[in-house]
Amino acid sequence: MEKQFTLFPIDTEFEVPKERTASDGVTLVSFRELVPEITDTGYLTHAIVSYPAKFIPQVVRYAINTYTQEGDWIVDPFAGSGTVGVEAYLCKRNAVLLDLNLLLNHIMPLKIYREKEQLHKEHLCKLLDSMRESKNHRFIPSWSNVQYWYAPEILKLLSHHWGYIYSIEQDVYAAIIKTALLKVSKRFSYTEHRTPKLARSKRKLAAIEGLLRENWKDQLIEIVYDHSLKTLRSLNDFVMQTQHHQNQVDFQGGVDSSYIDVPRECDALITSPPYLQAQEYIRSTKMELFWLGHTDEEIKELSRLEIPYRKADRVIHTPTLDKVRDQLSRPDLHKRLDSYFCHTINALENAMYRLKPNAAACIFVGNPRIDGITVELWRILAEYFSERGYLFEKVYEDRIKTRQLFGVRKNKNPDGMKSEFLLILRKTAV
Repeated sequence: MEKQFTLFPIDTEFEVPKERTASDGVTLVSFRELVPEITDTGYLTHAIVSYPAKFIPQVVRYAINTYTQEGDWIVDPFAGSGTVGVEAYLCKRNAVLLDLNLLLNHIMPLKIYREKEQLHKEHLCKLLDSMRESKNHRFIPSWSNVQYWYAPEILKLLSHHWGYIYSIEQDVYAAIIKTALLKVSKRFSYTEHRTPKLARSKRKLAAIEGLLRENWKDQLIEIVYDHSLKTLRSLNDFVMQTQHHQNQVDFQGGVDSSYIDVPRECDALITSPPYLQAQEYIRSTKMELFWLGHTDEEIKELSRLEIPYRKADRVIHTPTLDKVRDQLSRPDLHKRLDSYFCHTINALENAMYRLKPNAAACIFVGNPRIDGITVELWRILAEYFSERGYLFEKVYEDRIKTRQLFGVRKNKNPDGMKSEFLLILRKTAV
């Protein structure tokens, strides 16, 4: 039986968060409780492509309904997997999405599928059948060490499948199959596919060797069919829910959010900046980017702009940040801290410059630890922007019960973050 996808109402009135206020003025909430109509963080098109540290849609939906009106424009300078764009479109808002990662350009036309006609399962299956039988096409990524990551027979089969897909019309059906091929291209590689970064391991090498002694081709193609059909159903559900939506979502991947011009004034900012200790999103998705046709040089050029590999062009000072900086003895951690706050605040400031007077900036962050020291990101951002004419309005604390960042690998924050925080700032009229 095919899985049925639940459609969720988008015009829900929200109750005011229960005032469980901590001693420092932080309001304790559960966004999952405040947005009960979203019971699955991967509903509709949110889960089409895997992406590390996704922005959960309940937080975005709450911010959209609380701080924007229908027809408003929202900007997200750290768009990631496009959660803000999907939620904005569902709620009849417009959005500008910016991100360093080129993956955004590939996934957003599917995540926000604007056509109004239902897609046909029969046509998709016909293409999948043809792909399965085709041996006349071949595509090898422009990746200098691609052979390091694959068994030769698996690489050969993947190259035929990708070659076929690149040979046909590049329409929505081809894009659907590409999402499935991305999934198997990682799962059947030597990398630990359940971790974000590429990491070839003895365990995975042994797993692939065992797989090659089985009917691995059937297993691979079964995953491709299943994922493709699931994606088609997700898109059809999205079409059903957005039949009368005419709002707009503009997106640009492969851009530096610190300096690119935001093309219009916006009514709100809703974003979740990268984690302090886990900002290497391009390195986490470079296998996918290679299969999507990008080159070594393209990816290396953008990777150099990721925060851990980028020098600070100014040093940010706030009382809380200076206190953390004074406790760090290692020069490399000083550089990491300075780089993170320099480039994160540069991107936020660049986007917030284009906010209209009285617009809200909704910034969702955790409080990570660096060398055993807790870094209160929300407080540092509140201090910085309050000194520059923004009004501090509120901060919500959402305590994490089950999720741990990168829990399956050696973790710089092994106990996981205890909470995440939604900081609300208001742009003044001046």
